[in-house]
Amino acid sequence: MAEHHFHLKADWPGGRNSEGYIEAGNLKTKISIPPEMDGPGIGTNPDEMLLGAAATCYIITLAALIERAELPLYEMSLESEGIVEVRRGIFKYKKIIHRPTVSLKETATDEQREKLAKLVVKAEKSCMISRAIQGNVELELQANLK
Repeated sequence: MAEHHFHLKADWPGGRNSEGYIEAGNLKTKISIPPEMDGPGIGTNPDEMLLGAAATCYIITLAALIERAELPLYEMSLESEGIVEVRRGIFKYKKIIHRPTVSLKETATDEQREKLAKLVVKAEKSCMISRAIQGNVELELQANLK
């Protein structure tokens, strides 16, 4: 069994509304609490990073599935939305909505278009990050296939 190890170093100088810094491989950025949560809004934050992890995992997984299925991909993009709710002062990452737009070339067959529709759903279920947050964060898919 193969294992892959990823490492992150974080510096945080003080209290809640401080500004910190993280470094993990190619990820190097300032961090703080977002303004929506009464923070300074400097750099990125855990909410954006979880959304980014889920979104990039999803689109990379979908791209790999499309490639393996040898579908004639024309273009692909993704918009994702993260929803955090606050109840009695407790923050909970409630939901992530992925909105992929995937276009096959005009030469695509009906069979290939049907396959694409299945792969768009399979990618969400196959993505490592989706599996990691399953049961804790609701995942929704709103695909636009062309």
